[in-house]
Amino acid sequence: MLMGAALAPIDLFIVNVALPTIQADLRASNATLEWVVAGYGIGFALLLVLGGRLGDAFGRRRLFSVGLAAFSLTSLVCGLAPNALTLVVARAAQGAAAALLVPQVLSIIQAGTAGERRARVLGYYGATGGISMVIGQLLGGVLVSADLAGLGWRPIFLVNVPIGLLAMWLARRTLNESRATDPVGLDLLGTPLLGATLLALLVPLMEGHGLGWPWWCWALLAAFPVLLVGFFQVERRVEARGGAPLLPPSVLRMAPMRHGLFIAVPFFAGFGGFMFVYALLLQNGLRLSPLGSGLALTPTAVAFLVTTLLVARLVNRFGRRVMVAASLVLVLSLLVLIGTVLSTWPALTVWHLVPGTLLFGIGQGLAAPTLFRSILSRVPADRAGVGSGVLTTTQQTSLALGVATFGTLFAVLSAPGGVAFAHALTVVSTIQILTSILIGALALRLPDPRESGI
Repeated sequence: MLMGAALAPIDLFIVNVALPTIQADLRASNATLEWVVAGYGIGFALLLVLGGRLGDAFGRRRLFSVGLAAFSLTSLVCGLAPNALTLVVARAAQGAAAALLVPQVLSIIQAGTAGERRARVLGYYGATGGISMVIGQLLGGVLVSADLAGLGWRPIFLVNVPIGLLAMWLARRTLNESRATDPVGLDLLGTPLLGATLLALLVPLMEGHGLGWPWWCWALLAAFPVLLVGFFQVERRVEARGGAPLLPPSVLRMAPMRHGLFIAVPFFAGFGGFMFVYALLLQNGLRLSPLGSGLALTPTAVAFLVTTLLVARLVNRFGRRVMVAASLVLVLSLLVLIGTVLSTWPALTVWHLVPGTLLFGIGQGLAAPTLFRSILSRVPADRAGVGSGVLTTTQQTSLALGVATFGTLFAVLSAPGGVAFAHALTVVSTIQILTSILIGALALRLPDPRESGI
């Protein structure tokens, strides 16, 4: 199960170090690179709740295996993609496959374990995300730099095929089938409507600058609020009829959930934007190799992993103040990165970046688990699964939004090349500093996670 659970986050991070290589090989624009990253997140976000409900209805082991098969197949298509459009479509399909796969892991753990064994396995699951981040950065750099059989960036996707097949074989031999006794229905209208709403916002943000802002970009932006209101109207009617909406309005009306999501959107958008922008700076700005780029990002991943393993004790002692401290660490990390880049450019090296990236990983490791725990702390036990689905969908959507907004801004500001990369990073990081300060102030209104006993 952990092998399957690791595939989704590994592929979220492994692609970052390959972006410039993909751009050169497929003659892709910066907007296309944004789609390569964001398309995965959109596919993941849209079908995540649906994937969990399908597993409850038709069998979790079955959907786990179906998700693995689909992920392996879409990874193969990504690795063989002859052009940028094929890669973008395959990445969105890969995200959708991950959405079928990932929700089954926690469901199988809950159904098949108890007591101390469950606590131990959940600990392994929690560590998997951090470990996957480390593996993704390093493995991506190694595979692209090795240029196996002259394939360049393609092995970062092709490597998923044998791993997926092995995980499928192990699943058939080791996992018992389970399903919910009273499965929740599917939101067949809300899911595509949410997809249309997100695309109405993200398509013009990513494509508008490169195309000179044609009329249809403005039309989509004008349609976005209309579609958003329509989506919530549909969700309200579905819930009023006793159905199972994708994002239940009753959960969104809970003050801790509503306030927490208001923090979660800029927080996760900032993280997604930072990872995308930083990857472009390292390779397009500093001309680092993919392996060098992976090594430069490794302190962030390692610091994130170690911090997430320790943060539970800090939250038990200090409560929501950990979130405030995390925002201060993030502000400090971005200030250090700005100072380092401006003072050493163009002689900037990987070693110069270690202090800033290390602090950024610590800040993220402190904030992410604390935010999840605080938001879900007041959600009733019988709605915990729904609350988790809402939060995770928001997380993945926000990551894609961060890539679209910060990625486009960075591309516009760094267009002349040279020192413009340093100035572009400064502008993007300054916006994120202001956002982090706001997040720290708002975190004081989060519920104390210690009160829930989670």
